[in-house]
Amino acid sequence: MMELLQFSPTTETVYKKPVVIFPPWINKYYVMDLRPENSLIRWIVDQGYTLFVVAWKNPDSSYADKGLEDYIEKGYLQAVEVAKEITGSKTVNAVGYCIAGTTLSLTLSLLKKRRQKPISSATFFTTLTDFSDQGEFTVFLQDDFVDAIERQVEEDGVLHNKYMAKTFSFLRAKDLIYGPAVRSYMMGEAPPAFDLLYWNGDGTHLPGRMTVQYLRGLCQSNDFAERSFSLMGQKLKVGDVDLPLCAIACEADHIAAWKDSYRGVQKMGSKDKMFILSQSGHIAGIINPPNKKKYGHYTNEDLTLDVTGWREKADFHEGSWWPRWESWLRSRSGKRVPARILGESGYKILAAAPGTYVIETPEL
Repeated sequence: MMELLQFSPTTETVYKKPVVIFPPWINKYYVMDLRPENSLIRWIVDQGYTLFVVAWKNPDSSYADKGLEDYIEKGYLQAVEVAKEITGSKTVNAVGYCIAGTTLSLTLSLLKKRRQKPISSATFFTTLTDFSDQGEFTVFLQDDFVDAIERQVEEDGVLHNKYMAKTFSFLRAKDLIYGPAVRSYMMGEAPPAFDLLYWNGDGTHLPGRMTVQYLRGLCQSNDFAERSFSLMGQKLKVGDVDLPLCAIACEADHIAAWKDSYRGVQKMGSKDKMFILSQSGHIAGIINPPNKKKYGHYTNEDLTLDVTGWREKADFHEGSWWPRWESWLRSRSGKRVPARILGESGYKILAAAPGTYVIETPEL
């Protein structure tokens, strides 16, 4: 299901508690590590954290029957256990981005049902757990559309990345379809050499079973937020998420609208919550290094307010949210210990980053 990447330290000491990042398997993890000057991964390591990042398998048709339970059991829980073994820490700080944040919340609910506490804090990047307002995705979540997807994955075993790419492009057709067509075909302009555009075109497939679980049970039925989502013999609820959490949403996000993200955080059971609203969109609002001094962010400690009230009373801060989050994370990461050396724990080094799964292109 995954490769687990451990990044070499750049400081002599590190915080005892490691950070484990779960990126979405709709795309590849390296959007967080495109260049040294905008790498969130490099920045976290430079702050003195032992960092692990999951690189998900790009599935072929043999993964047709893999579901959310496989991602949780053989991905999330396995990665957390290995990170604990390597570092000797009893718990980890977990981060989930987009659909990986949604699944992190399912994992936390499952762990509560099992009375296990290997994760001591959670950070959610552009994460939805409440799908009551489907926004711009409404047309793509109607039965006729989902029925067609279900027929396609039954035949192919996976949802091909080309369908995901087209769906996201349709949401911003002017910017992602018609604008490039005009510049290329009508004006003869070559597309810019832009790292984010390369990553955007380097998509992954999705297992058929997981795709249907996500679309039917989470998006259409909204069971996790409104009733309970049955998985792995348990009835999971968003209110079960009761550990310290920090959620970052993005003001112009057309994939995970910030207002919906906020409502989901409100329903979580934690008494220790921080919600940050970054300027810009789904990617640029997250990949926003402090040295660029580009996009600011909003904070408001009162999460009892509705979305309008929260935004009206929020304080605006210039610059990236990264340092604010790191300050929150630091207070939950324990004392400093000597930096861990890769391989010293007995786990064999399999390859250098970015690993092997991220460069695979399975044939369908």
